[in-house]
Amino acid sequence: MSANESVNRREFFRRAGAMGMLGAMPDVMAFAEGGQANVQHEVVPKQEVPAPTESINFAVCGMSHDHIYGMVGAIIRGGGKLVAWYGAEPNKIARFAKAFPNAKQVHSEEEILNDKSIHLVLSSTIANERAPLGIRAMKAGKDFLSDKPGATTLEQVEALRKTVKETGRIYAILYSELLEVKAAVYAGELVKQGKIGRVIQTINIAPHQIVQGGAANAGNGGADPRPDWFWVPEQYGGILCDIGSHQVEQFLYYTGSTSAEVVESQISNVAHPEHPKFQDFGDMVLRGDKGFGYVRLDWFTPDALGTWGDGRLFILGTKGYIEVRKYTNVGVNKAGNNLFMVNGTEQKFIDCNNVDLPFGRQFVSDVVHRTHTAQDQAQALLAAELVVRAQKQAKWVKLA
Repeated sequence: MSANESVNRREFFRRAGAMGMLGAMPDVMAFAEGGQANVQHEVVPKQEVPAPTESINFAVCGMSHDHIYGMVGAIIRGGGKLVAWYGAEPNKIARFAKAFPNAKQVHSEEEILNDKSIHLVLSSTIANERAPLGIRAMKAGKDFLSDKPGATTLEQVEALRKTVKETGRIYAILYSELLEVKAAVYAGELVKQGKIGRVIQTINIAPHQIVQGGAANAGNGGADPRPDWFWVPEQYGGILCDIGSHQVEQFLYYTGSTSAEVVESQISNVAHPEHPKFQDFGDMVLRGDKGFGYVRLDWFTPDALGTWGDGRLFILGTKGYIEVRKYTNVGVNKAGNNLFMVNGTEQKFIDCNNVDLPFGRQFVSDVVHRTHTAQDQAQALLAAELVVRAQKQAKWVKLA
């Protein structure tokens, strides 16, 4: 074969291939257009937030974690009046006093527990001290709202259940990654409407950041700077018990499971040798009576994200699925509360920033009327039990 013949053959095949592609282009374009015809961008309309219908006096007893500000905010929105507070850490006391100058500072937990005018106690004290304080509060005739985790041992969980039964008081746990995240609340509404059929599985990806913005910005990581107890599993509960409690509660809520077990769990310290007992990675597999769950947790959020974690929730149903990008839409914009839904007839991106957060209003009403609208008591304590079990049975993995 001559050089000219070889060139001519290559040119023939090139042109034939190009013509074939051009012939197929209408079908390709039709497929692309048809696949996108049902894509919708929706913004949840601004909602008229109902005014609180009830009012109670509440107090804060311990503020070791800055979650207390979100907890107080929720109860005030719900009609509560902060009348007294106690704290032990000087840096926390100064900030809290500045934020709530009209509330009375007291000098012991007993002053709050013995005050008959106080109906509800909030606490974000050191994690392993929350359940014992809550038990004392319930025995003193008060309801209790704990930061997560609500317990760090199985003995604490059983003592809580016993005290709730004996006293008739409420021991609530503010799992804020559901209760105080608008897109997560709206996902629950879509699930209840049957938009994705029966929920089969939840997957939670929950990265966190130890110090937001690096060492120069040590005051914005959620505990400013991280206190000594943050590094001690016996005090903070371990990674699965601590930040995993948010995620396990969501698994129970979205699947509707009333009983569940931990199938497998593992933990590791990958990059913090200076704190050898600290756990910076963990995950777990869950099996409930009505669905499955997977949770991944870590302390490796990079600075460039601009927030403390790119939390993701995936809800798989028999007729569709939902993804929630809670705190940012990475690589697109910094707005949170992004919800994506696909089912048999539609695929949507829903901006959920106008969704109402009803927890505080519902919880104040629960305190007044002795109901459990804001949070199911059994579910709250089952989530607490499951994360403690996951922590206890977790395999410690050392990477090479």
